[in-house]
Amino acid sequence: MGSFNFKKWNNILGWGVFAIALITYWLTVEPTASFWDAGEYITTASNLEVGHPPGAPLYQILGAFFSIFAMGATKIALTINLMSVFASAFTILFMFWSLTILLSNIVSKHKELDSNNQIAILGSAAIGSLSFAFTDSFWFNAVEAEVYAMATTIMSVLFYVALRWERDMNTPRGDRWVILISFIIGLSFGVHFLGLLTIPAIGFLYFFKNYKTVTVKNFLIANVVMVAILLFIFKLLLPMTMKFFSGSELFFVNSMGMPFNSGTIIAALLFLGASYALLKFTRKKHYTQLNTLVLCILFILIGFSSWIMLPIRANAGTVINENNPNNARELLAYYNREQYPETHLFYGPMFSEGYAGLDLDSPYKDDKPKYEKDEKTGKYVIVNDYKNAVQNFDNNHKALLPRMWSTENARNYLEFTDGLNFSIKSEYLNEPRLIEEVNKFKQAYSKGAVDSEDYHSFMTDFGTALDIEKPGFLQNMSFMFEFQFGYMYWRYFMWNFSGRQDDVQGEYTNQHGNWISGIKFIDELRMGSQDNLPSDLKNNRARNTYYFLPLILGIIGLVFHYKNDRKNFWVLLVYFLFMGLALKVYLNERPFEPRERDYALVGSFYVFSIWIGFGVYALYELLKEYVKPKIAIPIVLTATALAVPTLLISQNWDDHDRSNRYTAQSMAKMYLDSCDENAMLFTIGDNDTFSLWYAQGIEGYRQDVRIINTSLFATDWYIDDMKKKAYSSDPIPSQLTHDKYKFGTRDYIVFQQTKQDTIDIKTWMKWVADDSPVTKLEMNSGVFANTFPSKVIRVPVDKEAVLRNGIVPLEDADQIVPYIDITLKGDFIYKNRLLMLDIIANNNWERPIYFSGGSYGDDDYLWMKDYLQLEGVVYKLVPIRTKVNPRNPFDMGRIDSDKMFDIVMAWEWGNSGSLDIYHDTETRRNGITYRSNIARLAEALINEGKLDKAEKVLDLAMEKMPVDLFEYYSLLEPFVAGYYEVNKPEKAREVYYATSKKYQEKLLFYSGMKIKTQYGIADEIISDMERYRGLIDILISKDSEEIARAEADKFNDYLKLFRHFYSEDEGMELDRDVQQDATTSFPLDSSTLIDAADIPEN
Repeated sequence: MGSFNFKKWNNILGWGVFAIALITYWLTVEPTASFWDAGEYITTASNLEVGHPPGAPLYQILGAFFSIFAMGATKIALTINLMSVFASAFTILFMFWSLTILLSNIVSKHKELDSNNQIAILGSAAIGSLSFAFTDSFWFNAVEAEVYAMATTIMSVLFYVALRWERDMNTPRGDRWVILISFIIGLSFGVHFLGLLTIPAIGFLYFFKNYKTVTVKNFLIANVVMVAILLFIFKLLLPMTMKFFSGSELFFVNSMGMPFNSGTIIAALLFLGASYALLKFTRKKHYTQLNTLVLCILFILIGFSSWIMLPIRANAGTVINENNPNNARELLAYYNREQYPETHLFYGPMFSEGYAGLDLDSPYKDDKPKYEKDEKTGKYVIVNDYKNAVQNFDNNHKALLPRMWSTENARNYLEFTDGLNFSIKSEYLNEPRLIEEVNKFKQAYSKGAVDSEDYHSFMTDFGTALDIEKPGFLQNMSFMFEFQFGYMYWRYFMWNFSGRQDDVQGEYTNQHGNWISGIKFIDELRMGSQDNLPSDLKNNRARNTYYFLPLILGIIGLVFHYKNDRKNFWVLLVYFLFMGLALKVYLNERPFEPRERDYALVGSFYVFSIWIGFGVYALYELLKEYVKPKIAIPIVLTATALAVPTLLISQNWDDHDRSNRYTAQSMAKMYLDSCDENAMLFTIGDNDTFSLWYAQGIEGYRQDVRIINTSLFATDWYIDDMKKKAYSSDPIPSQLTHDKYKFGTRDYIVFQQTKQDTIDIKTWMKWVADDSPVTKLEMNSGVFANTFPSKVIRVPVDKEAVLRNGIVPLEDADQIVPYIDITLKGDFIYKNRLLMLDIIANNNWERPIYFSGGSYGDDDYLWMKDYLQLEGVVYKLVPIRTKVNPRNPFDMGRIDSDKMFDIVMAWEWGNSGSLDIYHDTETRRNGITYRSNIARLAEALINEGKLDKAEKVLDLAMEKMPVDLFEYYSLLEPFVAGYYEVNKPEKAREVYYATSKKYQEKLLFYSGMKIKTQYGIADEIISDMERYRGLIDILISKDSEEIARAEADKFNDYLKLFRHFYSEDEGMELDRDVQQDATTSFPLDSSTLIDAADIPEN
């Protein structure tokens, strides 16, 4: 082996790849909060608050430590993002060391290690680990404040420690490694459960080490045991421990009359005493293995102890205190994610139950009892009427391994099942109209005239009169393999090792979100013509092509591994499958999730990258048969380094470089700056809430605004929080006390007809808050529900208060209405809407009320869309009626042009107009709101004759949201028209030419597709054509005949490419199509505005 010091170079190169990864991630890290959960994680970590279930207390504790080093409040986000940077770099370090151990073990089984193969091992490990460092999904996690980076670190450390345990197994002090493994497993619960999926692989390391002869029987038993250990730790050990604490608390408080928390203390003492006794007994009796097992369980629980932080901080009354896990019982509910809808992994309902209705034999089932502290009695009391509280849908629609389970996604499931089998129920066979409707539907369906939306509507309308069959087992399994394994795993896998089409979320079309290779003929076989790609697709920063090189090298390594060490190959294969396909079975994903889910699969990609390292060594073994090892080593290492990690970093850098991007932070400040002082702002989803929490909780920005998330507003703990002062924001005005909205109480209220059609909101709320029998109705389940007495609620307007508090300026005083009538729709109101009405009833126009505009449902605005005023990016409730135009329902509210002008011109934009930052999908999507609202402002200013101001806001929009960077081109029509209106035709033409070019590129691309493919995306083609036509219409009416005629001729040329959609007389003719507009109106594209709606993440 000569003088080569393998251990020395193993350490040097390990820290070398760590440094490369660290520098790469540090250079590309986001400097502030990013979209989705990052804002919440940063805020709850730095302030040690309670985030969403199932929690990440260890992550938050470490985040609080990292934030200590921030050089000011605005740098706290960076320090917590850097925690992900360091965690990811450590992942690469431990991956490198794991690779050198694995390769050394394999090579040493066949030959003696010498300096040449040791150098090859180190080089292979470096290339494998750096390949993973630069993969798409892992790099994404590495540069933002999310739990997945640290979870992957735990996973990597666990596997490395397991390999060290395997090496020292059955030695005098070898079991110290398994105790360390147990402790790390416990720690993983404080970050994310991903690390637990390492357990089966660790178990097989033990099995193959101790069972030299592997038979079918012991191999199958080993597989079952490994899964059983995983389920024991995840589903039994920790939940049962918390149940023990919870049950003890309930027993000693309620049965023994002891003070609150005494049962938890007694349980802890009993647990410690029992543990000590067990350890002493097993040590005395020399039960070594049992002693080790007890120590392992203890160290899992010691690692899990970071969860103690949650009830401690919950009892401290932090501003963010999700689910309020302030005692043992609530902590168990928090762990079990009881806030979220129940999912069924092995047996449960299919989506078709939503059509079939309630089960005839057992239409209702019991809910879980909910305990709360009763300070008066000193006991825990059940606060909900849990008997028969939950609807039980038709049991015939339950199945094994229910993959298609979500009734909310029924439309999309129908695309996979090709409809459902159904027939008319026997009791309805004498209904001729029903029979006629069913026959019409079946005929239309057979002719292909029914899409999934139509099918869903039909089944919803007529389902109770039909005998509907659930999807069959084969359909269920087909969906799992096609969508969950194929689209939601294989597609992501290929993103990382073959290439990615773009960053737009895929929804089962060829246009977006697919994997590609960069090899034209292969990509064309899968997705059609790759000629004349639109610049948006061709230049999308996330369009990365690796030409299958990482995939091929990984497959070579996989084959090499299988041939040289089948036992160890099985260890990695199990690791790979549990981190990938098994995780998909557990997650049971729907079509489609709110965003792409590749970030959760990095463990699987980690294992494949290990095989990439094996592939490098395999090539060395192959080449050295033809040339000397000293020549083979540099050739192989250089070639593979260029082919994989160098290629990956060069392709992925531009779409993973988040440096200098502040668009999420600026969005939060835009929302807050759009609100008046001491406002209350109703938000809806993650992105219009978490970023605002960050701005207020970390940067201390506009803490006078009360953020009210209407999704969380349906929970008693969140309502309690809203009734407390937060920062400088006063509690919400509310008359409902906790006993009126506690868990299980007024989750919904039902309409009860009374003599009055219109009722004052104070009287209405008094009725709703009343618990007397006259205000309740008995439901079919036997449960009594609270009611509301009228569907028309009158909100009186105190004109003096409105003017005094600046809700409406004095110059608009004559437009103030004496009252607002709210007309409710439907017979049910849910708790969140009830509490919103409670605020309206008790605010008395003292504080301004705003809506974030994340949705367009009438109930999101409390059925008061006719009383809104657009201010920046939010809608203010004002007692001035501005009726929504039914032909353009997205143009909601009036505009105070001078006020909104001042708001918009003062916005911070977070470098959004810079060509140097990566404009991710959320940044671009937010441009929908900004562009549409600024277009409406410009329209108002133009109609008021304020042309200079109109030009300024138009210029601002074009500067901060350039045409090439923000897409959604239909929203640019108002800017073309607006520039003409302010007498700036040169600017209008500049925007026109840039926008029309985009449409031309897309239409040319579509024209190269097969006719059958074009019909499949006909809506998209026709939509782009008509939007292009709309631009020409503006030129015809606003510009010179020469320019308009030339552009109309171009348009007609593109129209001719689609004669199967358009006839010759549908072209543009100037003499026929010229229109004279007397007024300025900028209609906005409704389909694009719908895309701006924020979807809450589960």
